[in-house]
Amino acid sequence: MAAVMYLLMIFVWGFSWIAIKWQHGEVATEVSIFYRFAIASLLMFAIGFAFNKLQAVKLRQHPWFALQGVCLFCLNFIAFYTATHYIASGLTAVIMATAPIFNAIHGRIFYGTPTTRNFWLGVSVGLGGIILLFGADLLATQWSQTLVWGLLFSLLGTWFFSIGNMISIRNSRDNVSPFTSTAYAMCYGSAALLLIIWFKGLSFSLPLTTSYLGSLFYLAVVASVIGFTAYLILVERIGANAAAYLLVITPVVALSVSSVFEDYHWTWYSSVGLLLVALGNMLTRRQRPLAWFKSSTTPALKA
Repeated sequence: MAAVMYLLMIFVWGFSWIAIKWQHGEVATEVSIFYRFAIASLLMFAIGFAFNKLQAVKLRQHPWFALQGVCLFCLNFIAFYTATHYIASGLTAVIMATAPIFNAIHGRIFYGTPTTRNFWLGVSVGLGGIILLFGADLLATQWSQTLVWGLLFSLLGTWFFSIGNMISIRNSRDNVSPFTSTAYAMCYGSAALLLIIWFKGLSFSLPLTTSYLGSLFYLAVVASVIGFTAYLILVERIGANAAAYLLVITPVVALSVSSVFEDYHWTWYSSVGLLLVALGNMLTRRQRPLAWFKSSTTPALKA
């Protein structure tokens, strides 16, 4: 079941980046994100009440839901939506693939979660592939201001995403199901966005175009309700590090979509990078240590 959800998430979030790009235009970033998670939150509560999926929660747990919502469904998406103003949507997905590193570091700091040599080897190989995927753009633009802003906003969004993962783990350890914590977190994230919109005096006007409404439906229902619930279940079942590694595979889908809709051009960097990303994924999921790792850590026998 976990393998099916893992594969589903790769494609669900792989296509979500181009949908984010299609939301650019006359609607402010914060307003688009608010509509996305307000709709998703309403659907989550409707499904929860209809199928008895919502747990009874305690008042002391709400601050954690609010903090998870601000990190996971507000600030990180403001950063990601802003990043796609500067760089291709597929490249934003590439930067988000650093999430396993953030999760491993944060997991060690907050929960003392151990990491294996295979995990770090896989992450290193996978990130090497990401560097190659991004290499052509770095060479072509020579670190232009536009590219740097895109990178910084993408990294900031990934950091908030990882902190949201850590809070989700805390909520799961407090015996709150991923569905319940996600529903409340989306509600609080929407409330935070509403405050930002009010403070900035932004308009709630909604363009009735096929591209905008279609992308809003996909982002709210498929990428948010289905996607985040499935992802947080994976975090609970296989751990934040392993779950977040699907974000290293997601750029493969996102960049393929970008090549069709955003004229992203593949190079030999991209081809080799893809192979390294796939290899890195296999290594990080490997349970047994590699033979050369064993031999390198085995003490020499005395004569």
